[in-house]
Amino acid sequence: MTAAKANLRPELWVDKYSDYLFNYTISRVNDRDLAKDLVAETFLAGLKSKDKFKGDATEKTWLVAILKHKIIDFYRKKNSKKGKAEVRMNYVNSDDQQGNWLEERVQNDDPNADQNLENSELGSAIYDCIELLNPQHAAVFKMKNILEYDNEVICNELGITTSNLWVSIHRAKKQLADCLGSNWF
Repeated sequence: MTAAKANLRPELWVDKYSDYLFNYTISRVNDRDLAKDLVAETFLAGLKSKDKFKGDATEKTWLVAILKHKIIDFYRKKNSKKGKAEVRMNYVNSDDQQGNWLEERVQNDDPNADQNLENSELGSAIYDCIELLNPQHAAVFKMKNILEYDNEVICNELGITTSNLWVSIHRAKKQLADCLGSNWF
């Protein structure tokens, strides 16, 4: 048994990971209630499959992987419903059309569903690549580009100079581009 598996503590998951998982989810589904539901489903799935946890990754990484599947499943389900409702057949019985079936197009509820799925998958790839960054570069990148903190706040919070800030951002972007180039595109 690995050390990570031995330290699996489901009773602490909500306190330790709920904020991170919620923020991760809300950026992909843009619906607070849905994000809460997906995080709850993730914890439930984690509890059900905790015996299968191998300990090869951290507890947090494992939960994020479960959550990614929940998000993808949500978009797949949403897209499959869209396809079933696209065409409707109507029976027309009028003087000029004696008992013909007419195919009627139904407006697509979400014309961006495919784009949303692709954005979700790209977002997952970006977060996976951020996890691989040097911790300081990752922190600077998240604070600047995701949380949109001011430069001064970032420098004060991390105890770095503005020169260090820009070097860290540049290195993070370069590493992310390389990672996405090999893992996404």
